[in-house]
Amino acid sequence: MSGTHSHAAPSYSRAFAVGIAINLVFVAVEAAFGVLSGSLALLADAGHNLSDVLGLVLAWAASLLARRRPTARHTYGLRSSSILAALLNAFLLLVAMGGISWEAVRRMGHPAPVASGTIMAVAGAGIIINTATALLFWKGRKNDLNIRGAFLHMAADAGVSLGVVLAGALIHFTGWAWMDPIVTLAIAALIFLGTWGLLKDSVNLALQAVPKSITLPLVRERLIQAPGVSEVHDLHVWAMSTTEAALTAHLVVRSPQVDDSFLSQLKRQLHDEFGIEHVTLQIEAGDLSNCCQLAPALAPRRTNEGEASHV
Repeated sequence: MSGTHSHAAPSYSRAFAVGIAINLVFVAVEAAFGVLSGSLALLADAGHNLSDVLGLVLAWAASLLARRRPTARHTYGLRSSSILAALLNAFLLLVAMGGISWEAVRRMGHPAPVASGTIMAVAGAGIIINTATALLFWKGRKNDLNIRGAFLHMAADAGVSLGVVLAGALIHFTGWAWMDPIVTLAIAALIFLGTWGLLKDSVNLALQAVPKSITLPLVRERLIQAPGVSEVHDLHVWAMSTTEAALTAHLVVRSPQVDDSFLSQLKRQLHDEFGIEHVTLQIEAGDLSNCCQLAPALAPRRTNEGEASHV
């Protein structure tokens, strides 16, 4: 057997610290103006921003835990905490938007007058703040589901703030106060759509599914193409964290040329082609009289007496 070791993922501690600080200040300001102006859309946006601050805290904590060294009890370290953080972030968003949507539906029958100018000014500041925060996580959004969750939260906030500005403009020019809860529902729908992919991906990783970036048949094909390998079985690929994948497999090798260089080259190919960091391979000779119990069922073979028998 053999294994590989991953390189440390880039740290986003400074980005998290800056993002949390400026968004906490903005949440307080937005909530205060939402109460003073009577705008449910502003309060909805403030509530969503607060959930995003909590989401950033979760993502930051997970990124720090993922860097801790393995222990005798947690032999892989705490890498999977980043998966849990992404999952919790998705649930947090859905719960928050569910509550806000319920309040918007209740308020549609009795819309209250709002200060449209205040709405536009505060939400306009939100566009700038949320866009700036999202850009802090721009580089890491493609390779790390945890960082992608933070990026999507803030990018969605920028879009939501733009929607609030549009609602304020409509109320100002038309006097339609009922546009406030309507925009609130549109905000909730937008966030739900943006969160669904994060929820689905994080649930799959939590259930140890093969990461979306890895195609299992291609991995199997790469292994079977290795010199001397005649069969691959008990093949498993799963996510250890939002940035690292692991693989275990049994290889039936009918060649004496299996040494450290063979294993090293095969592991390097798996890393370069599929991004799999941790590889564990079990080498077997394929002896039918003492084959692996995890191998697929073999075809019946004939005994000397001509009767069929099974391994």
